[in-house]
Amino acid sequence: MTMYKCVVFDLDGTLVNSLYDLGDSVNRALAAHGLPTHSYDEYKYFVGNGRTKLIERAMGGSFIDSKLFSSVSDYYDNDYLLHCLDKTLPYRGMPQVLSKLKQCGVKICVLSNKPDEFVNNILNTLFPKISFDVAWGKKSGFPAKPDPSSLSEIFRSIGLNCGDCLFVGDSAVDVITAKNAGVDFCGVLWGFRTEEELKSEGAQILVNNSSELLQVILNGGE
Repeated sequence: MTMYKCVVFDLDGTLVNSLYDLGDSVNRALAAHGLPTHSYDEYKYFVGNGRTKLIERAMGGSFIDSKLFSSVSDYYDNDYLLHCLDKTLPYRGMPQVLSKLKQCGVKICVLSNKPDEFVNNILNTLFPKISFDVAWGKKSGFPAKPDPSSLSEIFRSIGLNCGDCLFVGDSAVDVITAKNAGVDFCGVLWGFRTEEELKSEGAQILVNNSSELLQVILNGGE
């Protein structure tokens, strides 16, 4: 198979290590409301399904109080807006992979469950020399991953079908999203979740580093 014409990347745990800023902002929101905080390892399993699920999981049983949930969420949004780039950095080699793909004429896109307003800020700051063809967070009117609607709309907007594209992510949510959209998937092992989780959902292509990922893309998954 020839190389993929488009690669869609998950953001958190795939392109960037945002765990510390996410955890810190949620912990500050929890502490401000007298709720228990959590370790970074716990946050690896809280993230992945969007802001609402992140806050629900961090709050535990307390999230059933809708007024409290709304207050914690608002605090988090304001805090993360200020601190989303305090510690967040690209994973090793990923800026170079993106540059090489652009040189080869591959379209590069991002699809994250992170609220849409944060996505372009992070990408513009951490990948200032990269021009992404499409970069979406969680948009109003589109369900969060693993619903395939956003991914399918990205393909439509760039004029390609799913057979020309690869989806790259680090979690079961990403594997299921790819399945639901009928697109090839590659799992990265440097992210927030485990190899076992990815394999349990049927991920067949897994990479340990950015060089392996680039070879998968340029070789069309072979």
